[in-house]
Amino acid sequence: MDFGLKDKVVVVTGGGTGIGFAIAKAFHDEGAVVVINGRDKGRLDAACTRIGPRAHGVVADLMTPEGAVTLADFAEGLGPVAHLVNNIGVFDVNDFFEVSDDRWIEYFQHNLMTAIRITRLLMRKMLDRNEGSVVFISSEAAIRSIGNMVPYSTTKTAMLGLARSLAELTRGTAVRVTSYMPGTTATESVQGYFEGLAKEQGKTVEQALADFYRDVQPGNLVQKLIDPALHGRGVVQLATNAAMNGVTHRADGGTIRSII
Repeated sequence: MDFGLKDKVVVVTGGGTGIGFAIAKAFHDEGAVVVINGRDKGRLDAACTRIGPRAHGVVADLMTPEGAVTLADFAEGLGPVAHLVNNIGVFDVNDFFEVSDDRWIEYFQHNLMTAIRITRLLMRKMLDRNEGSVVFISSEAAIRSIGNMVPYSTTKTAMLGLARSLAELTRGTAVRVTSYMPGTTATESVQGYFEGLAKEQGKTVEQALADFYRDVQPGNLVQKLIDPALHGRGVVQLATNAAMNGVTHRADGGTIRSII
């Protein structure tokens, strides 16, 4: 299938590892020019080598307004940005009563403000051109609120509201804003979490995962971690489908028991 991405400029924030890397690779494989960002040039260069020859890495910290400008300027120097994927985010398991104000602010900075800053710069130009799309990578935790990940769940829920509100600004145009909700995925950080949990519990990783799906996510229908490459393909389809605007696409393995 031709998604119309040949030589189109696509920005995937983060994009050096995990789901972001898989998304960047999927766009690149469809012919796009892909721009990712991060704070470590060596890691960015290595990721771009793995993604392919049309991948570009920009040292730019979206925790700052200056970093967002650096990323936007570089990407637009390659051509008009056709698609923006807001992928940057952090998570950890924590005790709500022990999370400090500063840590809460860090969560909002990482999981929301990074997306707000770059979207504010690039979406306005999409509206001026009357073309383009923005995708926010949220999480199934946005709906299946998790008690030992309260800051993460809260900020991912806020991201859904942000995306839908921005979609309202596109009414009558060819610009679209959508959200994507992945479930528990076999990224480096998630695999590292389960490896640590298995060691702590004196189990194999396979046993720890089996217990997780039995006790924590019994409603999950696939009963295994999701391959990040599947999210890459899913986001390409979401970003390029002109019929999808203001919607949230679930890719959670059926964890959330809902018919919509």
